[in-house]
Amino acid sequence: MLELGISEVSKITKLKPHTLRYYESIGLIRDVKRNSSGKRIYSEQDLRWLEVINRLRTTGMNINKMKEYARLRHLGDETITERKNIMKDHLSSIECEIEMLQEAREYVTRKVEIYNEMEEKFNGRRK
Repeated sequence: MLELGISEVSKITKLKPHTLRYYESIGLIRDVKRNSSGKRIYSEQDLRWLEVINRLRTTGMNINKMKEYARLRHLGDETITERKNIMKDHLSSIECEIEMLQEAREYVTRKVEIYNEMEEKFNGRRK
């Protein structure tokens, strides 16, 4: 059975020990075991859950939604529909953000094209 201390988990997950302790204090991570000296010992299951948390974080999910998702996950399979709905809502948010970024990209692309045209005209007059 895999048992890792907080510094090892921090290196693996790229989460600072302070962040790991914070996630535990707000209920995002639950039931972290302790050794005889009271230090946190993380299991393979904890690492898998931390990977999920990291992925949710990189998708832009806010901490409150992650906490709700974690709470529902902890309650078990009877919350599958609620967890799916959280993911569906989050997917919609991501799709809106992608659309806004694509619009911003088109705007900036057009501005670069305008500046290219202006540069060509300006350089043509200098010759």
